[in-house]
Amino acid sequence: MIQEKLRDFRKQKGMSQEKMAKILATDTSSYSRKENGKTKIHDDEWEKMAKALDIPVEELKGEIASGVVHNENSTLHDQSGSYIHNYNIPNSIIESLQDYIHLLKNENQSLKKEVEDLKQENTVLKSQK
Repeated sequence: MIQEKLRDFRKQKGMSQEKMAKILATDTSSYSRKENGKTKIHDDEWEKMAKALDIPVEELKGEIASGVVHNENSTLHDQSGSYIHNYNIPNSIIESLQDYIHLLKNENQSLKKEVEDLKQENTVLKSQK
């Protein structure tokens, strides 16, 4: 949830809800409702909060944040036009996939070495005939 990211960034920067409320020119309870996802956060408010937290708006909103992948490169074309598909993938899944890719790369290296060893053994056996 985007609001969780907002809360996490706010806490990391050591800012209170009261201070963020002042930045938005609102009261603390209104800010709290925004942070808890109970009321909408408008674009101008995102801008103010991002500036106060010294991070890009896109990162604050989770569009390119570390916890989410925003992929606009997946495009399908057909006779009716172009379609862009965006995928939001949780960071935990990305990390699991990266671990799995690393494991597969290691296994691939091991298998390549085994193939080379078998080729050498085959060459030796052929030469002994």
